[in-house]
Amino acid sequence: MARFSDRMVTEVVQRFWAAMQRGEFITDAAAEAGTYRKKGTRWVAAAGGVRPRRGRDLKGRCLTFSEREEIALGRAGGESMRAIAGRLGRSPSTISRELSRNAGCAGASYRATTAHALAYERASRPKPAKLAVCLELRKMVERDLARKYSPEQIARRLRVKFPDSPEMRVSTETIYQSLYVQSRGALRHDLARCLRTGRAMRRPCRQAGQRKNRIPDMINIAERPAVADDRAVPGHWEGDLIIGKKNLSAIGTLVERTTGYTMLVHLPDGYKPEQIRDALAATIQTIPEILRASLTWDQGPEMRDWKQVSVDADIDIYFCDPHAPWQRATNENTNGLLRQYFPKGTDLSVHSAVDLDWVATELNDRPRKRLGASTSRSKRSDHYCCDSRQNPPIRYREVVVGRRRG
Repeated sequence: MARFSDRMVTEVVQRFWAAMQRGEFITDAAAEAGTYRKKGTRWVAAAGGVRPRRGRDLKGRCLTFSEREEIALGRAGGESMRAIAGRLGRSPSTISRELSRNAGCAGASYRATTAHALAYERASRPKPAKLAVCLELRKMVERDLARKYSPEQIARRLRVKFPDSPEMRVSTETIYQSLYVQSRGALRHDLARCLRTGRAMRRPCRQAGQRKNRIPDMINIAERPAVADDRAVPGHWEGDLIIGKKNLSAIGTLVERTTGYTMLVHLPDGYKPEQIRDALAATIQTIPEILRASLTWDQGPEMRDWKQVSVDADIDIYFCDPHAPWQRATNENTNGLLRQYFPKGTDLSVHSAVDLDWVATELNDRPRKRLGASTSRSKRSDHYCCDSRQNPPIRYREVVVGRRRG
């Protein structure tokens, strides 16, 4: 007997894939389908990155899993088939056929999961893949893949070589599906390494501008004031997250570029954008205003609400280029030092705010080579005492906005 799996609920799975096709990220697509990121990742892996055809355009003829649950509840409550049919807007004969076909073993009570698995298996009617049937064609395709030919080159070459033999032709998409989709895996899966990308899973091919930006209206690091680059003026910060076991917990890190002074952001409830927004703003507000010139972050989705952070904490925020960690070199180096206290693969939610303050204090009291064996704490105190005697610096946000308006 077939075993039920959530991948059989096509009305939910196709909602997830439709969101992925629109350009959503896995987290958002999974939320739209009413599930979580990890399960969405499993769906993508099981399908080889290819959206399943099955259930893509349901017309309402087939019973859905939710309708089968209603049938199971109705039968358990003693309702008649006509009453259940009237409540679901279906014909009584449809309910009768469903109960006779998909009840499972003779005399067994009707269960929605068992019935849905039986109906899903019965409706499969799998068609054998062309590369699985024609062994000669499969050998030629595998040989050309091993020679680093692309699927498009193979398909064109076969059309030229066998103009009068349709059985010796194959489309580009058929080759890709045979490599990546488990149910159509006529080709050896290890041949995917011979493709130009070498990926074990297909990635969606989106048009330019289709994928949503993680961070709306972000300001690139190229617009950051040049004074922040030479580290001569304190008050310019770099930020990031260090992630815990199974990506379930995190700690925010803030490092001042001139002195290397470190602050840790306590995130006991997770690191979603709204949680980062409140915790980060509260931490930055504890910094003296004269040392709040700018903050540079990477393009992680956790900074979706960066505008609110900028307003609440009165600090200019800039974002690095994609895949450019060297643009936050001080922060990356500090994160490596922090891994002495927070090893990779451990649960970071067990650490309290007091624990984080203790780690930050110990790190800031460590002598640094680039500071002439001074500590970050002492250098920060020297800069703050010196700068506090002068007028506060001009807010760079006002300068940039003024230039744009002009």
